[in-house]
Amino acid sequence: MLDDRTGTTVMPSSELGQYIWTRSANHYAWNAYLGKAPGSADVSEYAAAFRAKDLAGLPPAYIGVGSLDLFLDEDLEYARRLMAAGVPTEVCVVPGAYHVFDVFIPDAPLSIQFRHSYFAALKRVLFV
Repeated sequence: MLDDRTGTTVMPSSELGQYIWTRSANHYAWNAYLGKAPGSADVSEYAAAFRAKDLAGLPPAYIGVGSLDLFLDEDLEYARRLMAAGVPTEVCVVPGAYHVFDVFIPDAPLSIQFRHSYFAALKRVLFV
């Protein structure tokens, strides 16, 4: 959840967000978090990181997302912006995966591989 506008004023590709975390779930969550309708002009970048204008100086980032996740488009765009700002960024897109697939099926080979990917990224950053 980087951009409160996803599913409100910014529409992701139509095939995204069909499983688990839907547009309506996203709208509900942002409304609860912000205390007002998501997509408003006055949402702080501290509440919705995607709204930050300047990403320079942020620490290294790892972004892992499924190819069917509602957040795919916003995650990839945020990763692109991080890289453009000179922030070391790793991106892992898991083909055929939906939001939190690794929590629902933790023992699936794909889930295990995904966890290894982000643990390896953490090790590279924390234990260099």
